[in-house]
Amino acid sequence: MKQGTVRQILLLTDGCSNSGEDPIAIATLAKEEGLSVNVIGIMDEGDESARGLGEIEAIAQAGGGMSDVVYAKQLSQTVQMVTRKAMTQTIFGVVNREIKNILGSNKEMEDLPPEKREDLIEVVEEIGENASLDILVLVDTSASMKNKLPRVQEALLDLAISLNSRTGENDYCLYSFPGKRNPVDRLLAWTPQLDSLKGAFKKITMSGVTPTGPALKEAMKVHLKRMKKEEGYEDDEGSFMEQPGL
Repeated sequence: MKQGTVRQILLLTDGCSNSGEDPIAIATLAKEEGLSVNVIGIMDEGDESARGLGEIEAIAQAGGGMSDVVYAKQLSQTVQMVTRKAMTQTIFGVVNREIKNILGSNKEMEDLPPEKREDLIEVVEEIGENASLDILVLVDTSASMKNKLPRVQEALLDLAISLNSRTGENDYCLYSFPGKRNPVDRLLAWTPQLDSLKGAFKKITMSGVTPTGPALKEAMKVHLKRMKKEEGYEDDEGSFMEQPGL
């Protein structure tokens, strides 16, 4: 079973979208294009809102990813956990599709004998360690995020350290929203290292609006542009991974 590329959008936000397209609809489109959208809601004591919490969960669900809500001081551990669990979830989805192709549309991993399931779980873990991982980090820089950005920076650096233990390649890029003139601003181009992250955060400007939908749309475009440039990419109706040998 050959390894491909797991592609994620990691959205870090603390509030409800209030400008532009519906982020849930855009997350659905991203999933159709082969991306998983993971969302981490960053809260302070007492600032949780039912609408905000519901939107965070709905975006991740529509985008085939995972969500969590966390207080800023616990952010680093949560970013690592969500990223790794989302990768495993993505790979399980690929394996289940292949099982259906081989055994029939009504079969999934749970329908296999226990020993076969154990073998497949080992394969999933192996792919998770060896597959390439592309993460576009999308940071909400609305005014209420100002005091949380140092925690965001710290969490992303910890994430990079954690993922460096993998055998597979990791590539990251960093965008903030809203941008000065566009839905997003690029703070860091695709790179295997996040060493320049501290300098990138100095470029951030704060704003009062939260255009989560338009930001996700731009993030999707960035991923698709990268996918089209990479040799060997084929449009296989939005699978989560390049999977020439799956």
